[in-house]
Amino acid sequence: MTGKLSAGDEAAPRHATLLGIGSYRASRVIPNAEIVDAIDSSDEWIQQRSGIKTRRWAAPDETVQSMAVGASRKAIEHAGIDIAQIDAIVVATVSHMFQTPAVATAIAHELGTDRPAAFDISAACAGFCHGVALASDMIRGGSAKHVLVIGVERLSDLTDVGDRGTAFIFADGAGAAVVGPSDEPGIGPVVWGSDGEQFDLIRQKEDWRDVLEQERPTMPHLVMQGNAVFRWAAFEMAKVAQQTLDKTGLKVDDLDVFVPHQANMRIIDAMARSMKLPEHVRIARDIADQGNSSAASIPLALDRMIAEGEAKSGDLALLIAFGAGLAYAAQVVRVP
Repeated sequence: MTGKLSAGDEAAPRHATLLGIGSYRASRVIPNAEIVDAIDSSDEWIQQRSGIKTRRWAAPDETVQSMAVGASRKAIEHAGIDIAQIDAIVVATVSHMFQTPAVATAIAHELGTDRPAAFDISAACAGFCHGVALASDMIRGGSAKHVLVIGVERLSDLTDVGDRGTAFIFADGAGAAVVGPSDEPGIGPVVWGSDGEQFDLIRQKEDWRDVLEQERPTMPHLVMQGNAVFRWAAFEMAKVAQQTLDKTGLKVDDLDVFVPHQANMRIIDAMARSMKLPEHVRIARDIADQGNSSAASIPLALDRMIAEGEAKSGDLALLIAFGAGLAYAAQVVRVP
């Protein structure tokens, strides 16, 4: 074989950045008062344990696809590009109920284009950060110019309302970002990985095959060993955050914004203490009103900070997420 492979697009950009962001919050606001009786709890207990006051759950007509489309349209508008310019769509979700096809393909069609590469990834709560890393590499490698990254969940379908450990945690919504080429670095190198030894700490309780064998089949539910997850995340993720800053060539003082996965307010506070975040760094605390929306939590939280003036265009934001697997990912980005 004597042929020579082409390297592809010789004009591929050296850098990628976030061009726009958008979000969609599920319409039902569920206060703690609606949760407590089924789990023999109280509003005070839930707030002390998680920081959550209310969470968003989807109405029957708010599907994974429809919420993702709503967030995507806002992100595309914010980016100032046309949908036809999107070369690829990456959807991070664990609550699309079809094994195949990927919901990304249906989202592409509803948005008005059938041209882009479209696929789903499953990295649980770390999925959006995984998607941003993939998009950045795709753009810098020349296989795409504009990538739509979506984190979307409808976790109310997978929540056992009688499980005292999880009934108050999970939520629904979608966030999306357009990643595109840039003359300057707008997305830093990713630090990602997994700790498969902790595989059972957060998981779907039942195998689908076991569900079918039940006399009265019910939807599989998510279960979590909360104390173990707290200990792991609060301290291991502070180390990952420092590794990310080191790899990016930044100091913690260089940050303007910190957007961790909105898993638990106590975890967020513990990470901030461990990282010794300076007072000027604004911290996302979207979980208080939104709940834990897994792959959607970081774009939802960042979009809210932008809307409320806590994050401004050009700010340096550290994104860090962790979830089932235990999978994790982090990167520093410029706020669009």
